[in-house]
Amino acid sequence: MSALYTAVATATGEGRDGAARTSDGLLEVDLTVPKEMGGAGGATNPEQLFAVGYAACFHSALKLVARRAKVTISDSAVTAEVSINPTEEGGFQLAVALHAEMSGVEQAMADKLVEEAHQVCPYSNATRGNIEVEVDAVVG
Repeated sequence: MSALYTAVATATGEGRDGAARTSDGLLEVDLTVPKEMGGAGGATNPEQLFAVGYAACFHSALKLVARRAKVTISDSAVTAEVSINPTEEGGFQLAVALHAEMSGVEQAMADKLVEEAHQVCPYSNATRGNIEVEVDAVVG
């Protein structure tokens, strides 16, 4: 199967204390270890970048499954909380909580849409079985 799109990014410096840039130059960021992990803070970090990507991708998947179901949602937003946790083996592992907010539907439909989005979203498919991902929906 051929790729629809391939993103290319390069990280330089000391990994978490360095910089990253996409090949097209549209994204260029300084990186630093967050204060909560003993770093200086003051710049972004891989967990924030993953959270932004997952939130945007999941939101897109939510809109897609709503259109497919011929359901109109409004005022929608997705918040991704990405945590980094130590493992017993001395490494680290991510965990994600996705919170979808929307209006225009009942709670049961919102829950169904979020579960369907979780099956469609490329980030969800990439992480399934690898890290803990919790999803929920709030109707406003």
